[in-house]
Amino acid sequence: MKTLPHLAAIFLLCQALAFGGSFFAKSGASPEAVSPTPKSPEPPRPSILRVNSTNQAYDFFQPWQKKSPFSRRGIGVVIPDGRILVTAELIANSNFIELEKAATAEKSTAVIERVDYDCNLAILRPADSAFLEGMPPIEFDGKTTIGDSATILQLEPNGEIAETTGRISSIAIAPYPLENLGLLVFKLSAPLQQRDGSFTLPAVRDGQLLGLIMRYDARNQIADIIPMPVIKRFLQQASARTYRGFPRLGVSYSPLRDPQLRRFIGLEESGGIYITKVTPGGSAAKAGLLPGDVLLAINDQPLDQDGNYEDPQHGRILFSHLTSTATAAGEKSTLKILRDGKIQNLTATMEPPDRSRIASPSFLADTAPPFVVLGGLVFIELSRPFLQEWGADWAKSAPQRLVYLDAFQDELPEDRGKIVVLARVLPTPDTIGYDNLGNLIVKELNGQPVKSLADLVEASKTPLDGFQKIELEEDPKWLFLDAKSIESNRARLMEHYDLPTLERPTAN
Repeated sequence: MKTLPHLAAIFLLCQALAFGGSFFAKSGASPEAVSPTPKSPEPPRPSILRVNSTNQAYDFFQPWQKKSPFSRRGIGVVIPDGRILVTAELIANSNFIELEKAATAEKSTAVIERVDYDCNLAILRPADSAFLEGMPPIEFDGKTTIGDSATILQLEPNGEIAETTGRISSIAIAPYPLENLGLLVFKLSAPLQQRDGSFTLPAVRDGQLLGLIMRYDARNQIADIIPMPVIKRFLQQASARTYRGFPRLGVSYSPLRDPQLRRFIGLEESGGIYITKVTPGGSAAKAGLLPGDVLLAINDQPLDQDGNYEDPQHGRILFSHLTSTATAAGEKSTLKILRDGKIQNLTATMEPPDRSRIASPSFLADTAPPFVVLGGLVFIELSRPFLQEWGADWAKSAPQRLVYLDAFQDELPEDRGKIVVLARVLPTPDTIGYDNLGNLIVKELNGQPVKSLADLVEASKTPLDGFQKIELEEDPKWLFLDAKSIESNRARLMEHYDLPTLERPTAN
């Protein structure tokens, strides 16, 4: 039988174990007096959140209706003034945008405050102004060079942040995916895995935003990043009362590597590029630059024989960075040129392109595409999205004449206007015999030149001898529609094909 001292010893031992050994501290020290081991502070969580967008694009084969909706998910970055930065591609043709805090799953709808498809960037604002409370805006990275490390942030389904580290492998001017404008691009080498979110992945360094990923080549493990110089220029322009976008010089050129050509034009300097074309109405044209001029320098930055210059931060890159990003819309650039053997300076006010002069737009979003239905003949204006309806291999599978006109539209006459196309024929009593026609370029209607759908609508008001007489650039050359018959069949045509309207000559 255990004695009382034995029981007391067992009791004291249990108490010591219960207090984690504090009983074995120095005499007189209570458990509360023992200081716990201090924990290192956790790094602040980046101010990122999910952006869920429901998108629905128009069907350019049937431009009076939309395609089936689909969803995209990306990551938004909180920036100053209660806004979120994403890529424009994420929210293109959006019907609904939802913001979601990854850690708590709290949600809010969002509206688009500014979007620019040239630079593939957009600013969102939550409908609930208090939604971003407690999420401080991310700071911006100041300077990035080749070889710097960067971390790509992704979100796991449970809200945890997944980090993938890579290195900046190159800095160059490259076309952006939507409008094909050449802007600064950082390329990041990193083994990125598919996670919860396919668009707008932020790249950071030391907690500061370095850029947004807009493309990823899984085979070569290369990410294309919209870098901070482009983002800062976009944000600067977005804060102005009127958004003007990214300017362009508006020239085509050839390298000057041929020593015989250099001798022929009297070029003694080592660099320079040969201007082959100047876009009418563009920044260079307004400054007085002419085909045949040699562009030697921009803003005192000498150009080499390929059009590159030595950027103090990014190294050797194409001159268009000087005229599209380093210089804001409305600012002036100095062009040093050689003309007729003499060096002179021109001053160009940098302006965005005049989109009304673009014969075939490379991207259309957030608006209903124009079309006209005349007696069952469906007319559209040529655009890259129309050609892309032929699929991923559209450059080979779409009608080649239309592909050629889209690719080489800069070679068209200045007064060419839009390219109006008879895209398809809806079978009706008025189109008997024309059923198999499609993708033909319209030249005139009722003897009036057609350079836009608005021209087509206006010309249709004056039939010739009771007929709508359509002249095409290709065979069968002429089409005729009975004007009275197509007018009497309007309501039946709309009802049969469930058409909301027969005329939308301009995008809206």
